[in-house]
Amino acid sequence: MKFKRLLSTTSLCLSFGFALSAFAADDEITLYSHRHYPTDVELFAKFTEQTGIKVNVVKAKADELIERLKAEGDNTKADILIAADAGRLVRAKSEGLLKAVDSASLAERIPAAYRDPDGQWFGFTMRSRILAYAKDRVKPEELSTYEAMADKQWRARVLVRSSSNIYNQSLMASLIENLGRDQALAWAQSVRGNMARPPQGSDRDQMRAVVAGLGDVAIVNTYYVGLLANSTEEKDRKVADSIGIYFPNQDGRGAHVNVSGAGLVKGSKNVAAATKFLEFLASDEAQSSFPHATYEYPVVEGIEWSPLLKSWGTFKADALNLSKLGELNETAVEVFNEAGWE
Repeated sequence: MKFKRLLSTTSLCLSFGFALSAFAADDEITLYSHRHYPTDVELFAKFTEQTGIKVNVVKAKADELIERLKAEGDNTKADILIAADAGRLVRAKSEGLLKAVDSASLAERIPAAYRDPDGQWFGFTMRSRILAYAKDRVKPEELSTYEAMADKQWRARVLVRSSSNIYNQSLMASLIENLGRDQALAWAQSVRGNMARPPQGSDRDQMRAVVAGLGDVAIVNTYYVGLLANSTEEKDRKVADSIGIYFPNQDGRGAHVNVSGAGLVKGSKNVAAATKFLEFLASDEAQSSFPHATYEYPVVEGIEWSPLLKSWGTFKADALNLSKLGELNETAVEVFNEAGWE
């Protein structure tokens, strides 16, 4: 009898302990994030203040986080994967690392082109890959499309980063989808021939090189212009002042766009809390912060842009569902390699 009583008491304590653990887990979530903005931390703090749910953040490159999730499997502590490119989110889905989110709010607020058709990931901030040009050497009317950057008039005038960069890979994926593989390859070969120097450096380095006179047009993401314009370095602010912003393909399919987004990790133990977090990122409060904090466009319609984004003007965006960026990533890498684009 004593043994049975002791066993019952022990079982009760263990059950109570598990209950406490489950309760504690419901009060916090862990993000695996490729984003690195201090302002994101401030946004997460607002979520905690409103919900009482603590947010833990593990930062690394997207590919590293994906490999970590694969290694951890169901034992992962992660609840949310955040990536700075739709292509990486598609890869995580294809690897079986994400699961669908049941949220009418997300389905309603996030445009279909910026989310996974199966509800496994959602874009929350948007940017366009545009042409940044030297105001003193290039007239806006000389520019038109991404395709036109392959023309001979741009020989030794184009600046762009390496083909290993995911933003270039996603741009290439969009070209493959819109033009076909053969035309996309011909474009890559011609643009490689038009480069002012071998691919090197970041998007910001391309714009610095334009202003330094090493080239006349750079292919960059819009938010990097914002980072230069709001830099603590005066020389970088001068770079932003010296370049013009051009959105290509406005008379056709529209400018290529991409998103930073997030998905619910398959092994999440805190689905309810994680879903609340995703819905918070789609809220008016969060969406309104991105144009001012990170110089990214909100994805939710009706959210006001910051004065800087407004100064660049409105633009037509390519309506391509961004899932294609991930589905065609491998082909994009193959095309770059064939074109000799380092």
